[in-house]
Amino acid sequence: MLKNKLGAALAIALSASLLTPAVEASSPAQGKERSYYEERGDIVWEVPMQEKYIALTFDDGPDEHQTPKILELLEKYQAKATFFVVGDRVKRFPEIVRLEQAGGHEIGNHSYHHPSFHRLTVKTLTEEMAMTQEAVLETTGSKPVLFRPPGGYYNEAIVELTKDNDLKMILWSWHQDTKDWATPGVYKIVRKVLNNARNGDIILMHDYVHNSTQTIEALKVILPELQSRGYRFVTVSELLTHKVTPDHHIKVNH
Repeated sequence: MLKNKLGAALAIALSASLLTPAVEASSPAQGKERSYYEERGDIVWEVPMQEKYIALTFDDGPDEHQTPKILELLEKYQAKATFFVVGDRVKRFPEIVRLEQAGGHEIGNHSYHHPSFHRLTVKTLTEEMAMTQEAVLETTGSKPVLFRPPGGYYNEAIVELTKDNDLKMILWSWHQDTKDWATPGVYKIVRKVLNNARNGDIILMHDYVHNSTQTIEALKVILPELQSRGYRFVTVSELLTHKVTPDHHIKVNH
């Protein structure tokens, strides 16, 4: 089980045993701007760097049909990715998670049941994180170090709980939200990624979208094109090792 070392500040934030309403990742949380969290390393949206590295991330899997096809494409283009898995699907399809691991990909925590994090108790939030950690540990032999809240929702309390449980919160580049979960069409997914590609991007996609192959078809175009532009596809953890920290950023030790 994960540790639950809530400090005094967090206890105040969790009055009445409920988290205050979270906000979408594209908005400030509780009046605090994105830069507040970026400067402290609390949340990562993208990674400033000189090199042409990009991180593909896939949420909501594993899926027995879509995930293997994505893995085949990644292998074809020597691409590494990060899969933010849902714990109950890990339990259902452990062999798919092991395929991800065998391919050199990274496994991140995306909660156990994929609930809305708007108004969950601390106990439920902790269980959602912990159950997925344990499911991945049982399946792969190691626990995730990255966490992505469902829908990208966060607030001060969720950020602190993530840190207290030795996880790093990873969101995505705002200009790289493909919205593939809404099946917008292969062309729109492709155009979103290719027209906005920048060094250090974290691209949001999904390896489980009900009755859709659009993400797979889009990757058939995205992977070779970005590769031809000189980009390398790496895991989020590798992306973080190339980060260039501006002089004005605050370094906080936890």
